[in-house]
Formats: sequence, structure tokens, C-alpha cells
Amino acid sequence: MKVAVYGKQYQEDVAPFVLELFQELEKAQMEILVYEPFYDFLSKQSNLNLFLNTFTTSEELKNEIELFVSIGGDGTILDATTLIRDSGIPIIGVNTGRLGFLADIAKDQIPKTIRQLVNKRYSIDQRTLLKLETEKPIFGELNFALNEVTISRKDTTSMITITTYLNDKFLNSYWADGLIISTPTGSTGYSLSCGGPIVMPGSNNFIITPIAPHNLNVRPLVISDEYELKVKVEGRANQFLIALDSRIETIDSSIELTIKKECFKINMIETDTQDFASTLRNKLLWGLDKRN
Repeated sequence: MKVAVYGKQYQEDVAPFVLELFQELEKAQMEILVYEPFYDFLSKQSNLNLFLNTFTTSEELKNEIELFVSIGGDGTILDATTLIRDSGIPIIGVNTGRLGFLADIAKDQIPKTIRQLVNKRYSIDQRTLLKLETEKPIFGELNFALNEVTISRKDTTSMITITTYLNDKFLNSYWADGLIISTPTGSTGYSLSCGGPIVMPGSNNFIITPIAPHNLNVRPLVISDEYELKVKVEGRANQFLIALDSRIETIDSSIELTIKKECFKINMIETDTQDFASTLRNKLLWGLDKRN
């Protein structure tokens, strides 16, 4: 089995788990490719002596890689999707960060998880993405998001007006600090912190969540992922911010945005001991209230 490993710089206390990951992959006789900037960082670590092949682009992964392993936090997985793109390569995340809804494999579960992967004891959970369309490309080929598309104010403390249309029918003019359009995967992220609901993956929905709306009766809205959302932004400033997951750009208020479902999905690996429901219980501490 040929596996790609992606990661970023990490704190010193994470090094033993990174070493363990590579040792377990080699023990399983997997052929390993490492993201080149990550490999350069690893090469400078005195306690890691690794001699592995590397990759730098998404093209190098197509028709070659059977499995993609991300080591870090949820942000690392979001960055990894820009390499996986529409290749269909299944991805799994080892969590060395904090909360970890996407990177849901604990550090102490690395050996067990690798054995499950070798023995094919896992399932594929297909995650829907959002696609951003504009008259002139803003993010190039990376105009998709696994978690959310976020529109927010820039260079002003004043709220912005975000006029939205669903399938060309007027929905609302949100007077707020911004607006989040989230996938079910992203419903446990920024949207949740702004009062949005948790939506199970595979629900075929998107969530529209205003950021600090002026009118408190303006609430998050769950819509079908078959809808096409058009957005126009106005405000005292002529520019605003648009973010696709962790990628962010400044655009002019004259630009109209179209947000809809992407034509491909990201294949997330679920082991037989870890699924979305168990992740929710563990991360949100459900069931630990002693009054129950």
C-alpha cells in the first residue's frame, strides 16, 4: 500500500508520536511519501532519522496513492484537502492538536489505527464540499471548502449588509459582522461558535449562520445542499473578506458571489471504533453530567 503523509511544524512534545506513526507505517510495509515542506522540517529534528520519498503537488498523488494520512489538527486536514482535491484518495487524521473533529484519531491510538487500515477494518464517509464561483477567479483552482465559506467585514467596525438569494429568490439582507455558509462537516466549527446547529454528515444540507447579527430574531438557517446561494455585500468600506476554510482573500464589494455544492466529495476514513457520533460525545463531553 502506498501512503502519503502530510503535516506541519509541531511542538517538541509531539515528536515521539510522529516517529511512532512512521515506524508503524514501515512495520506495516507501506510505501511512504511525505509532503516535502514537512519532510524538510522533519529532517532538521535531531531525534528523527528518516529517509523517505517526497511529493509537493496534487498531480503527484493521482493514480499513485491509496491512503492519505494527516498528522496535526483539523486545520491540517483542511489544508490537506487542497492536495487531495477530486482524486478520491481517502484521508484519515491523527490528532496532535486540540479539539479535533476531523482529525479524530488520538495519539495513543496510532498502532491500533494502522492495523485497522492494513486489515481494511474501516469505512468511507463521503463529505460534501462548497464551491465558490465569481466572474473572475479569486482562489484559482482551490475554489472549494470542506468546512465553510465565510464572508466578513474589513477595515471597519461597522456592520455590513449581506443580501442573499436562494435559487434566485430573495432570502434576506443580513445586517451583521459577516455570514457563514457551512457544510455539515463544518457545522462543528466556526458556525457552531456563532450559534449554528450541529448537522450530521450525509444530511444533504448547508447551514447559513450570521455572525453577530444586529437583529436578534435573525437565526441560523438549514437549507438543502441542492440550493444555489447568491450573495452581494454592501457596507461603508469598499472591500470585504472572503474565506474558504483557512484560505482568505480581500475582494471588492462590486463582486457577486455564487455558492453551491461542489461536484466532488472528500472521502474521510472512519475506523470501526471511531465515528462521528462517538467523536461528538468525546469532544463535547456528552454524557458526563453526573446529574443524569
